[in-house]
Amino acid sequence: MGPTPKANVCRRLSRRALGFFARDAGVVQRTNLGILRALVCQESTKFKNVWTTHSKSPIAYERGRIYFDNYRCCVSSVASEPRKLYEMPKCSKSEKIEDALLWECPVGEILPNPSDYKSSLIALTAHNWLLRISATTGEILEKIYLASYCKFRYLSWDTPQEVIAVKSAQNKGSAVARQVGTQQPVLLYLAVFRVLPFSLVGILEINKKVFANVTDATLSHGILIVMYSSGLVRLYSFQAIIEQFMQQKLDLGCACSQGGTTGTVGEAPFGIPCNVKITDSPCPLFEVSSLENAFQIGGHPWHYIITPNKKKQKGVFHICALKDNSLAKNGIQEMECCSLESDWIYFHPDASGRIIHVGPNQVKVLKLSEVENNSSQHQISEDFVIWANREDRNENLITVTASGRVVKRNVNLLDDDPEQETFKIVDYEDELDLLSVVAVTQIDAEGKAHLDFHCNEYGTLLKSIPLVESWDVTYSHEVYFDRDLVLHIEQKPNRVFSCYVYQMVCDPGEEEDIVNRSD
Repeated sequence: MGPTPKANVCRRLSRRALGFFARDAGVVQRTNLGILRALVCQESTKFKNVWTTHSKSPIAYERGRIYFDNYRCCVSSVASEPRKLYEMPKCSKSEKIEDALLWECPVGEILPNPSDYKSSLIALTAHNWLLRISATTGEILEKIYLASYCKFRYLSWDTPQEVIAVKSAQNKGSAVARQVGTQQPVLLYLAVFRVLPFSLVGILEINKKVFANVTDATLSHGILIVMYSSGLVRLYSFQAIIEQFMQQKLDLGCACSQGGTTGTVGEAPFGIPCNVKITDSPCPLFEVSSLENAFQIGGHPWHYIITPNKKKQKGVFHICALKDNSLAKNGIQEMECCSLESDWIYFHPDASGRIIHVGPNQVKVLKLSEVENNSSQHQISEDFVIWANREDRNENLITVTASGRVVKRNVNLLDDDPEQETFKIVDYEDELDLLSVVAVTQIDAEGKAHLDFHCNEYGTLLKSIPLVESWDVTYSHEVYFDRDLVLHIEQKPNRVFSCYVYQMVCDPGEEEDIVNRSD
């Protein structure tokens, strides 16, 4: 029996009230973030290194939480000094968490359990269990056993905070099978779930008998993306595949029979059978060929970025309209930089439709706009450019001897020469609307890095923060700027991981002045 009319009215009223509260809260939050941005960027504000730690296992960071020992230990970075939130019991190597995503409660939704209103860590273990863990206590709230017929290894959002995709390792087949030339037909599996409460969409197999020379596949925003060894990328509607090729609908916790075996879906040892098997080639929505299968979609209206599928074209990017594959005016972007590490390009994550192109000594922000007097065609133009702080290279190539003779050195320096300031990381802090850029200079054996904050609208430099630790360009680095926090994670040789936490420190008097001005 459905709810009574009175209950429906009450529900509508409560949602309307929530809407007013959310709207008012949004205004307050924007004001507070404006104040925080002003504090972060003011000249007297410093970022102090408040905590440093080292680990023999990878360190991960997500929204104010630092994870150690394969997500077994969680440390909050929000306090004045990081503090441990929880530490889960020790487990065997086969039970360790291999990948995880942070899920946060949606605003204004009615959820079945009180624990559902708190953030959760959705975790994948090495022995194929999918867990929902309390992000504050480490308590396991839900458990789903996936399967025994493959090894699931990766987690990603299909639709952020709503639908997850669990991807298996690629099936290479046994060594004996490879020697005799027997090919394993199934390359990988994708298990798709809606979250909170967990419900199964389906488990899909990617079969080489259908997709031929397929090398990889992934799921994003309801689109199945399949990559081929030839460089071809094809996009399919996942919903259309589910409707056409689902063999049986499976519900978690319900009885199921498969291959003569009966069990409960999502419980060990039965797990979840593969219930979506593509038997005929589905109709692709779109396809394109690109070097190393590199392919991105974004912009307003929709455009995509590829590199022509030839090795000599590496570093050349084509920006084309999705609707008709037409190249945008000025849509071929190339920095023509001479460097060991190639430049990279991507659609700006601020949903402005702009494009960020990063090279060793410059960050170009490009905008996509209609061609004048031709609304059907679009063009690419520079919005602004951020340049590295470098000396004039021509002056460095000239030496004056003691006798006054001018000697020109015939040396071609690389654009990412370690003795010159070089951009290593570019990110976007959405809540403060700032671009963060990590620049590094290697002096003798020691590298020095600083994190710069730039206005996202104009590119103006607003703040520069020196990092006190040495930066070795041969190591792997991650830098996170999250409101009033800066966090640097590096991986050194022999699997030694280090984490450096910086927090904002400002003059209380100036902080009060900014708050008063905002009022």
